[in-house]
Amino acid sequence: MPETFRNYINGEWVDGPTFENRNPANTDEVVGLFVKGTAADVDRAADAAQAAFAKWSSMPGPARGALLFKVADILEKKFDQLGEEMCREEGKTVPEAKGEVRRAINIFRYFGSEGSRLPGHLVPSERDRVHMFAIRKPIGVVGLITPWNFPIAIRALVNAKPVKAISFTGSVEIGNWVHTEGSKRHLRLQLEMGGKNPTIVLADCDFNSAVENVVNAAFFSTGQKCTATSRAIVEAPIYDKFVAALVERTKKLKVGNGMEAGIDIGPAVDEGQLETDLKYIDIGRKENGEPLCGGNRLTGGAYDKGYFVEPTVFADVKEGDTLAKEEVFGPVLAIMKANDPADALRMANATEFGLSASIQTTNISRVF
Repeated sequence: MPETFRNYINGEWVDGPTFENRNPANTDEVVGLFVKGTAADVDRAADAAQAAFAKWSSMPGPARGALLFKVADILEKKFDQLGEEMCREEGKTVPEAKGEVRRAINIFRYFGSEGSRLPGHLVPSERDRVHMFAIRKPIGVVGLITPWNFPIAIRALVNAKPVKAISFTGSVEIGNWVHTEGSKRHLRLQLEMGGKNPTIVLADCDFNSAVENVVNAAFFSTGQKCTATSRAIVEAPIYDKFVAALVERTKKLKVGNGMEAGIDIGPAVDEGQLETDLKYIDIGRKENGEPLCGGNRLTGGAYDKGYFVEPTVFADVKEGDTLAKEEVFGPVLAIMKANDPADALRMANATEFGLSASIQTTNISRVF
């Protein structure tokens, strides 16, 4: 029997109805059974956090930081285990998964150190015998909505009375809802929503590095990163050469189970994302013709048990095309041609999204 993972609320492990999480590289394997949180669970958790707030917020910053260091130490001890579990749960390769664990360890240690660096501000006053200063004070209970969470949890968090702030990562549709509903309660909001992230490749770039950078940014993690490159905007003088080199490099990527050595690209995270990838590839075929590489679900042998799709490259994509406008969140790259650096910047900004961007150039003055 697979292990059941319960919700931890107010110092207790809480049971309830469960759902399966299957390995997207091998759907015969049930990674675990996870308890479905309810709105009542969210309320209880928020109430528990509010009850602990006074004691926790009065604890000196260095003492709170010491607890974050303990978390980092626990992650360090379980480094290999967590990397492999992440691979089985969401499909990314073991090296990428371990890199994510390492990043988490570093983040906990960084913010643990911040506990000893909590400065305020002393502001000069125009009045005698008046001193003005500002210090940092805890805001209260914060709800964190991380990728691949479910809408019911989002609604419950936004409505939970003790919650004073929300940090959200997810789709534009749900993010807009969080903004609308959270604003009614005057919550502090931080929203990271969709992206159609461009990488601009200028003619003066370090060519080989630019090819590697775009391949990595577009296809690693199976393109399932908010900041993944989904548009490569290439300056005309090197366009044909760059497209040919990028396609050649992409064809060398190995797709498979991320637990196996030598694999570059794992599966889509679930069947729904696989269907989304294939839908946009079909749209690309209708609007832009056959992709220069990829474009198919991988089948046969072990591929039949997972959600595998080939890294896919479409070239000569125009600004009005679907692949230039809509987020895929998968291994599908649209290559576009720009006349010059100014045209490339204009094309990069011709989107409703505003998440991330990069420029490949050896002339730093082109960047600013």
